[in-house]
Amino acid sequence: MDKKELDFILQEGEGLKLEFKESLSNLDKEIVAFANSEGGRIFLGVSDNKKIRGIKTTNKLKSEIQDIANNCDPKIKIKLESFEDILIIHVEEGKDKPYKCSSGFYLRQGPNSQKMKRDEIIELVRNTNKIRFDEILTKQTKVDKSLIEEFLRKAGIRQTVDNTTLFNLGVTDEKGFLNNAGILFFTNTPKKFLINAYITCARYKGLEKVNVIDRKDFDEDLVTQVEQAIEFVKRNTRLEYEIKGLYRKDVPEYPIEAIREAILNAVMHRDYLERGANVQVDIFDNRLTITNIGGLIKPLTKEKLGKIAVRRNPLIADLFHRIHLVEKIGSGIKKIKDECKKHGNISFEVETNGYFIATFKLKTVDKTVDKTVDKTVDKILALIEANPEITQEGLAGKTGLTIRGVEWNISNLKKQGKLKRIGGKKGGHWKVKEVQHE
Repeated sequence: MDKKELDFILQEGEGLKLEFKESLSNLDKEIVAFANSEGGRIFLGVSDNKKIRGIKTTNKLKSEIQDIANNCDPKIKIKLESFEDILIIHVEEGKDKPYKCSSGFYLRQGPNSQKMKRDEIIELVRNTNKIRFDEILTKQTKVDKSLIEEFLRKAGIRQTVDNTTLFNLGVTDEKGFLNNAGILFFTNTPKKFLINAYITCARYKGLEKVNVIDRKDFDEDLVTQVEQAIEFVKRNTRLEYEIKGLYRKDVPEYPIEAIREAILNAVMHRDYLERGANVQVDIFDNRLTITNIGGLIKPLTKEKLGKIAVRRNPLIADLFHRIHLVEKIGSGIKKIKDECKKHGNISFEVETNGYFIATFKLKTVDKTVDKTVDKTVDKILALIEANPEITQEGLAGKTGLTIRGVEWNISNLKKQGKLKRIGGKKGGHWKVKEVQHE
């Protein structure tokens, strides 16, 4: 520990593996919570608002802390480290879970230690020694420094990246080897190491997966995947306007905050150990679905969604929480329902049959439901009329469609007799034709 590392930790704040305390009050609860989770560090002499209050480290204090750990049932292994006016308590992940203190059983949930209920204790026992995907260590050490810098910026941490940064974020071991969470967040090609770590987005014409208008796979770092998927949804859904007095308000077809929360939920809670599927976002004329593989984890049930938090990938969830993409661990479903209610024209349903499928359905489908498609077609024809020699790449750049999306639209326009190709691919040009109606 040095001053630079301490400054980083203070800026980082409390999280899955970090707790600040000013005194010994309820220390046993925090020690038990870390032992029942993934281990962590308690900084004694630091307030919740990240201010160093200091504590006098004496042999008597150390003895008291050791007694607290020994009096847990079963006793918990800890290590003490002093730095200036702070005493750091290192708590190892327990090998004999569940652990209990005088006031009960506790589990670390994001930056909080939560008391467990009976069903949660039973499930903890069942899951003991199970592999947690996000903590599995790899042999990879190479990262994209710019992704780390951007993460720190979003987290509000002002510090240059050094060899302790990723360790303090919980994504490497002391030797610098990345775990799977580190691969997903801090390498720009996670799919190279984790074959199913990507999001597929598709926009269809109609109500079934038949006519694809636009499709794209997003396989960069996990944060970028989420951002790109949201942009895809914005690009492939309608935007209407509501005029009140002198002001115009944009009204999206779907509540974007709810969509963002659902996509985040999918990438945080999906079962990455299942290699046969990836996260899928599908947009139809009357609904939008977000699918990820991985059913509900006990004791969570469909009825308890939004009321209790059970995380399949706690480290991934914690990293999203640190950059403020997740407000409160376990609040996602409630936020989605609230946003849909506020929107007014969206119903929200969840299926949990081995997959987790979130469906946003339009309560009333406008007769002009094909408006998005029609606007895209009009734009393509206008661009071609302005520049008959424009390429498909040029059309993709100006419309926001993928090349596949442009190809689909051009193929349809040819079939409808609205567009004709004069000459070859090179040196040729397009001709927009007037369609005669009888």
